[in-house]
Amino acid sequence: MPHVTVQMIEEELDGVEEALIAGLTDAVTSVYGEWVRPNVAVALHGVPRRRWGITGDTAAIVTLGMRERAFERVADLPERLIPALTDALAAAAGERIRAHVTVTLVGIPAGREGVGGAIPA
Repeated sequence: MPHVTVQMIEEELDGVEEALIAGLTDAVTSVYGEWVRPNVAVALHGVPRRRWGITGDTAAIVTLGMRERAFERVADLPERLIPALTDALAAAAGERIRAHVTVTLVGIPAGREGVGGAIPA
């Protein structure tokens, strides 16, 4: 299951939450296909402006984590997924944020995640 986490200034999230969640879900789906849509989990974390430290400007950190082997399912995955996630963020939060979006793709090795207390095979 792809987990997308976004950290950005709280005030910048106000009013764009639904568009951002939909856009990030669409971005992951555009790369992996429709089968992944019901499994995309998005969490938005607002940070008070006084606690933000990237260039003093509007910025966002996007982390997508999923099983390591899922990164092997799509050719050129980083080249496709990083721009798609950045585009989704800029579409929802405004183009001015694009230059300050950092995207990190995190692969979770087999056996290092669990659901409902169980480690999937």
